[in-house]
Amino acid sequence: MSPGADAGDGPGGDFASRVVEVVESIPAGRVMTYGSIAAVLGSRASRAVGQVMAYAGSELPWWRVIRASGHAPRDHESRALEMYRVEGTPLRWSRAGAFRVDLERASWEP
Repeated sequence: MSPGADAGDGPGGDFASRVVEVVESIPAGRVMTYGSIAAVLGSRASRAVGQVMAYAGSELPWWRVIRASGHAPRDHESRALEMYRVEGTPLRWSRAGAFRVDLERASWEP
């Protein structure tokens, strides 16, 4: 599936550039989920947002795009935690020492 699939864009649509624009607009210390980014774009294609992030994410504030559970992007938790601490992103900690973003306090909408 291409990044624009199921995104409501016709042939030649530019879903990926719209995702990038939303991600670049997320302020420091705030987050959006893959699904909330898709919704802002009038889509339900959260997986397509994930694909865009997989290809373009290294050039973006990727740590600000999280899973619906509040967990950091898979396999990037340690680096994301460093960035959350730098930016003052609200976190929740389990007794076992695992963290997730406090969605109630950190969620952002453009």
